[in-house]
Amino acid sequence: MNKALKRIFLVIIILVILLLIFFPILKIDKFIMKKIYPKKYEYYIEHYAEEYNLDELLIFAIIKTESNFNEKAKSKSNAIGLMQLMENTAIELANKTQNYNANNSISENEIYDPINNIELGTYYFSTLLEQYGNIGTALAAYNAGMGRVNEWIEKGIIKSDGSDLENIPYQETNMYVRKVLNNYKIYQELYT
Repeated sequence: MNKALKRIFLVIIILVILLLIFFPILKIDKFIMKKIYPKKYEYYIEHYAEEYNLDELLIFAIIKTESNFNEKAKSKSNAIGLMQLMENTAIELANKTQNYNANNSISENEIYDPINNIELGTYYFSTLLEQYGNIGTALAAYNAGMGRVNEWIEKGIIKSDGSDLENIPYQETNMYVRKVLNNYKIYQELYT
């Protein structure tokens, strides 16, 4: 190598070392992490989390996992919006919440609307948490459905207390629960 390349290489190494030393001190890592784990739609999430007695950071973690804050997200199973609601589930939920008229069906466009989607998804998760009594099992039901989770509990595949969620037989649901719980932990570390 010629001298100029050696100097450039040395300068790059020194810069990398300095960055590694000062990265934690300057809290650049937290700044970057907050960009990766944002609090988009914060007003609505705070509002509905409070209304339905949930930790707002858990709702952020669910949205991060479900859609990565893409309000136009649509899954291969046709779940839609920020919280990835199935249309039939959203219609059923809309009929149960106080902000929708039971005689008027909610349209697909209205389900995509972030405010509606956050309200309905938060309400739905609150009902699951109330039914199962723990976050992990409620998350499994949010992803795989109550029928499947009830079946797994009845067959002894998982415990209702959520103590053995690693036994969830659907790999997608197993990974989903782990991912949401990990995202929840990150949100807690960043914002509390």
